[in-house]
Amino acid sequence: MKIIILGAGQVGGSLAENLANEANDITVIDKDGVRLRELQDRLDIRTVHGLASYPTVLRQAGAEDADMLIAVTNSDETNMVACQVAYSLFRTPSKISRVRANAYLARKELFGENGFPVDVLISPEHLVTQHISRLIEYPGALQVLEFSQGLVRLVAIRATEGGPLVGRELSYLRTHMPRIETRVAAIFRKDRPIIPKGDTIIEDGDEVFFIAGADHIRSVMSELQPLEKPYKRIFICGGGNIGQRLAQSLESRYQVKLLERNRDRCVMLSETLRKTIVLEGNAANKDILLEENIESTDVFCAVTNDDEANIMASLLAKRLGARKVLTLINNPDYVDLIQGGEIDVAISPQQTTIGSLLTHVRKGDVVNVYSLRRGAAEAIEAIAHGDHGSSRVVGRRLDEIRMPQGTTIGAIVRHNEVLIANDSLTIQPDDHVILFLVDKRRIREVEKLFQVGLTFF
Repeated sequence: MKIIILGAGQVGGSLAENLANEANDITVIDKDGVRLRELQDRLDIRTVHGLASYPTVLRQAGAEDADMLIAVTNSDETNMVACQVAYSLFRTPSKISRVRANAYLARKELFGENGFPVDVLISPEHLVTQHISRLIEYPGALQVLEFSQGLVRLVAIRATEGGPLVGRELSYLRTHMPRIETRVAAIFRKDRPIIPKGDTIIEDGDEVFFIAGADHIRSVMSELQPLEKPYKRIFICGGGNIGQRLAQSLESRYQVKLLERNRDRCVMLSETLRKTIVLEGNAANKDILLEENIESTDVFCAVTNDDEANIMASLLAKRLGARKVLTLINNPDYVDLIQGGEIDVAISPQQTTIGSLLTHVRKGDVVNVYSLRRGAAEAIEAIAHGDHGSSRVVGRRLDEIRMPQGTTIGAIVRHNEVLIANDSLTIQPDDHVILFLVDKRRIREVEKLFQVGLTFF
């Protein structure tokens, strides 16, 4: 596939790396020549130096015969105009744009048939807000991913001593909880992937990914670590787009405080938010946190635009008694350094956004893609089409399908019914199949499995 990526920042660069490794024809446009040279030294891609919305620059990048344009520059306006130019001059078939400002997102009439010709809108702030909200909904989870409109969830959790399953074989789970349907999709032990089997023993410290219906998530979590009490008090550091969205999504169910250092922004937030207590000040100020009873806070969320400020505020809040700290980290090099110590969960907007973008790039009928483990692994929801003669999966039992190494099927959703994977389960047309890949280099093999042969047409 010939893809033009506008913007060579963290998201654009990571996306180019993901797609270039999958044998796509990638061209990246950016105004920063140094950044483009860095990418070209590492990746097998073309680069074009210039303003991404200019017709001449897009033409130079090969927009006349491009299959897809992905606009992820730091400017909403540049992204939107570039999509318009690509449509009006080059009739580019598929156009994806990152748009951050709520002033644009709130006006749906700006996009589509009578507005900017953007086929897919990506809002990092919305995606990150969803991600954090799910972590708050399930205390103790490292990651919570939704498939089939929330019917199925994939949860990552750290196995800790005191969980009934820790120190036992996986087969014990079915004996201990016979009425709960679940499947462990993968285990990471000291960053090494393990494909789980019935005799695999869960060890203290394992990062376990399991799949279950939404109603069974907490029950399975209680097997892997002592179940935490539900969260009640949430403290948000940073009143930008993410902080505001997060407060709006949580304030009806939790006691929310939001700390913002800009006075004018505080006034706006206090007028916009209904139940959230808005405070003016700096989260790095110990006295402010103590004054606001940080020691009784269940979750401290640092979501400013400054990584260093988020890290320092989170460390301070944790040492002053906050039960759990979630920290937004834009620099991917920081994520591995800080997560798992005093900071409980490091959240990468890039990885969250890239998963959403990959959903629209994958071959076959792919509904959801999540990038996991800093891009090394993926979780995919694909729809099976065809029949026994034209498809490699339809009409076959799971034990008859030759899955790529390191790939497991966790569940199937059929007519809104969740079927946890087992060897005797047969895939039918239009099934939503949830897969987990510990090695995303196998993605092409997975895509081929779900592509339909010509006989189907």
